[in-house]
Amino acid sequence: MLPMALSMKPTGWFQIGWSADLEAGDVTPLRYFGHDLVAYRTQNGRLVVLNAYCEHLGAHLGHGGSVSGDDIACPFHGWQWSPEGRNTCIPYQKTTNRVRKIGTWPITERDGIMYIWHNVDGGAPLYDVPSIFDLFPGSGSASDYHELGEAGRFATAELPIHPQYAAENGVDFAHFKYVHRADEIPTVVHREFGEYDFKTELALNFKRRGADGEFETVAGRTKAALLGLGLGFSYADGVGAICSLTAVTPVDDERSILRFSTWASKEDGEDESRVIKRQRNAIGQVQADIAIWEHQRYTEPPGLATAEAAASATSASGLATSTPRPPRPRRRRADRRDR
Repeated sequence: MLPMALSMKPTGWFQIGWSADLEAGDVTPLRYFGHDLVAYRTQNGRLVVLNAYCEHLGAHLGHGGSVSGDDIACPFHGWQWSPEGRNTCIPYQKTTNRVRKIGTWPITERDGIMYIWHNVDGGAPLYDVPSIFDLFPGSGSASDYHELGEAGRFATAELPIHPQYAAENGVDFAHFKYVHRADEIPTVVHREFGEYDFKTELALNFKRRGADGEFETVAGRTKAALLGLGLGFSYADGVGAICSLTAVTPVDDERSILRFSTWASKEDGEDESRVIKRQRNAIGQVQADIAIWEHQRYTEPPGLATAEAAASATSASGLATSTPRPPRPRRRRADRRDR
């Protein structure tokens, strides 16, 4: 496996799972950005992520830990820790340990997705995660789409994929024909750079079989919004609409987990099997990308075609000043959560 040429410690929001997989009272171990973590949901439904190890004797709270109200209890000696990482109970004495504290991680949930904020310097979130249904004018509201369900979810094993690979798909118009078997290379009709996001819109015609059995050309649009490096939202409209999220979250310095979520629009006369087929087709598209990414070597500088160079120059200009792009590898400073 080739070593990563880019830092695997980018700043931003990253997906750590789906909300439905962590019910009230559940505890699960996690590992991201080289850190062992524990996630739990309080009895009132609040999502909490802490560093994994109890500050008493170092037991892993994600293996055998339990939820007690808002707190998590260590499986070793029953010490309890709050969502703020403070010791709230030592069951065999009256006082608590006011000195030791477990590191905490900013989290949020939107559209049934669990997100964590990562900043190697320990800084607070710089921006919020929006609902996917608020990102694209004309896409409709959440009520216009089917629930995500199992058919609309996909996750890889740990793979040598950097979030940058998925992010660059937003400006790589030519790959649609060769990776996704589009009939033509799409036309870029809009690009917009924000402080921490990048939006693009592509026009792409595709063919479908009509009621008479003949193929007809349908004009379609794909809109994408990149938020930081970890989250790529998209909205595709043609034969029905699909909203999707591609999320790449580093596990350590070599591997990431990619998750894909896809919401299918509610269409008249469409049964469940057709909805699932549309979701699976969307998942098949990202799987085609993954087949490239997991064997890709990051090339700097790349050799580009003329049109690609023009697009890259525009994109790099915006990304360099607005999007938290990962820096070149350098000696790692101690993370504040390690101190």
